[in-house]
Amino acid sequence: MFQFSYAEIMEDDLTLARDRERQVLTRSIEYLTAAKEAERYGKEAIEAVYYTRRVWLRFIEDLKQPENELGVELRANLISIAIWILKECEQIRKRKSQNYQAIIDVTTIIRDGLK
Repeated sequence: MFQFSYAEIMEDDLTLARDRERQVLTRSIEYLTAAKEAERYGKEAIEAVYYTRRVWLRFIEDLKQPENELGVELRANLISIAIWILKECEQIRKRKSQNYQAIIDVTTIIRDGLK
C-alpha cells in the first residue's frame, strides 16, 4: 500500500484544479470562436456569452475567498480582468459589440498562464 504525504496530495489537487480551469477556459474560447465565426447574433453567441459569464462569475467567487492562495495583487488583477470580460459579454448580449476576439485573446493568455 502506498502512503502519500499531505503536501503530495495537495500538490496533486492543485494540479487537477489548474487542469480543470484550463479545460473550462478552453471551452469558453471554443464557444467564443464559434460565435465569432457565425458573424451574426444567434445560438452560438448566446451559448458563448452564457458560458463565458458563468465561468468568470465563478472565478470571481473563488478569487474573493480568503482561502484562495494566490497573492492579493494577482487576485485583484484577475478580478479586474473578469469584470472587463463580463462587461464585454454584456455588450455582445445587447448587440452593441462583436468583440469576441478581445475576449478570446485575454482568455487565451489567462489559460496559457495556468501551470
